[in-house]
Amino acid sequence: MNFEGIIIGLASFLIIGIFHPIVIKSEYYIGKKVWPVFLILGIITLVISLFLNNTILSIIVGIVGFTLLWSIHEVIEQEKRVQKGWFQFNPKRKK
Repeated sequence: MNFEGIIIGLASFLIIGIFHPIVIKSEYYIGKKVWPVFLILGIITLVISLFLNNTILSIIVGIVGFTLLWSIHEVIEQEKRVQKGWFQFNPKRKK
């Protein structure tokens, strides 16, 4: 049997699930100015995935990289959701 598809699918599900609260908390405490961190980490993980010999590990690290890059879009959208009142604004953070 071939379990690679199930492993990669499960890893994708977990990675996306983990990044959902990371984006929300990042926007809450830092704001959308956190996007360069997501960009740098995304590029680093994508480059690392190019040099990994283990195919499954390379794929999973690549998924993390693209999830980090997608988080740039999501943190900007999260700011809009906060402005609409869908999520709480951090009163300790300057606007």
